[in-house]
Amino acid sequence: MFFHPMDILIIIAFIISIWAQFRVKGTFNRWAQVANSSGMTGYEAARRMLDANGLHDVPIEPVQGTLSDHYDPIHRVVRLSEPVYHERSIAALSVACHEVGHAIQHKVDYPMLVMRHRMFPVVNFTSGIAPYLLLAGLFFSATNLLLLGIIFFSAAVAFQLVTLPVEFNASNRAREEMIAEGFITNDEEKGVAKVLNAAALTYVAAALISLLQLLKFVMIFLNRRE
Repeated sequence: MFFHPMDILIIIAFIISIWAQFRVKGTFNRWAQVANSSGMTGYEAARRMLDANGLHDVPIEPVQGTLSDHYDPIHRVVRLSEPVYHERSIAALSVACHEVGHAIQHKVDYPMLVMRHRMFPVVNFTSGIAPYLLLAGLFFSATNLLLLGIIFFSAAVAFQLVTLPVEFNASNRAREEMIAEGFITNDEEKGVAKVLNAAALTYVAAALISLLQLLKFVMIFLNRRE
């Protein structure tokens, strides 16, 4: 009853997303076996990169889990998963420096990151309500509810789209700093690029799924209005 031609593209995007998740884990595990020439751990590289950018007051904390690394903008702390925090691999340096890239973005007020932070409270609210509005609009053929659901869902999609340049910029900052500071050689940059590009693909796939879903609901809304 609710099958829509856009569902084919959504399924394909979902498959790409699953593949991206496997790829990022596989790529990380592969380069986690390759030691970096500087002999630094993820923690040491992150600490040096933070200090080189005047972020001496930003701490680095180890957290449990795999690929659970993140920068907390509220508490201004870089959190690295234990494999990244302690290991001396290409993968560990790549992930650690990427997260520091976000801390640098925060310091310089990188516009897309600022926009993302400002959008978060709104998106946190609308993303929880949007599915119910969309379902209610579809089941009860209530175009007003459907339109409101689309508007709320659009905020979540916009948030994901804004996230893309934030992630790519953090990776670019990481690669440039790693070479400039001598963390890696030019030959090792290939491995760094593979780790960071694989991670970026997961964000692209997630944004693609959301965008296609939004287009689907917009098309349904327009058809029902006619």
